[in-house]
Amino acid sequence: MPEIRTVNDILTALDHACSGDAVTVDLILDEIGHSSFAPALLVPALLLVSPLSGIPGMPTVGSVIMLLFAIQAILGVDHLWLPGVIRRRQLPCGRVSNAVGWLRKPAEWIDRRTGRRIAVLARPPWNNLVYVTIVLLCMIIPFLELLPMVTSVACFAISLFMIGIMVRDGLLVLFGYATVAGFAVAVVLLTQKLAGL
Repeated sequence: MPEIRTVNDILTALDHACSGDAVTVDLILDEIGHSSFAPALLVPALLLVSPLSGIPGMPTVGSVIMLLFAIQAILGVDHLWLPGVIRRRQLPCGRVSNAVGWLRKPAEWIDRRTGRRIAVLARPPWNNLVYVTIVLLCMIIPFLELLPMVTSVACFAISLFMIGIMVRDGLLVLFGYATVAGFAVAVVLLTQKLAGL
């Protein structure tokens, strides 16, 4: 299994996993690696930024996977674990391939611009704050599933966090926190609007 260093490496791994009509979460993990927290968290985050977020139930399943991985990262376990019911969950390869194609150009743009900047924010102990933030986001996402654009903002923040940790780019981590702030404002405004109906 080649080492994953860039966002495009993640997308290539997803392409490799899709060799039939459908791909399981377990097969994707086999391609990504069962001990690589940042890439494993990045996969569902990226997919939920793509049009795949519109599939009913996808934001909830993705948020559960990210929640479990983030908790394990905080606990410092050395091997990623998911319950069998989630590992066996299938995604249609056609839609995954479409999502990968949709993400390729943004991934290339990001990969060209990442670097080791403010790396301390992407390393222990500061990266644990990132994982705690992801846990909080993932606890909110299922309640907003009917608003895929809103959940995509949260997953975009998680993507920035994970890319930042993966390549030791603290600037991306800071952008992730800024996106979380924007997400929080959007949720508050939305809640106030719904309360006024």
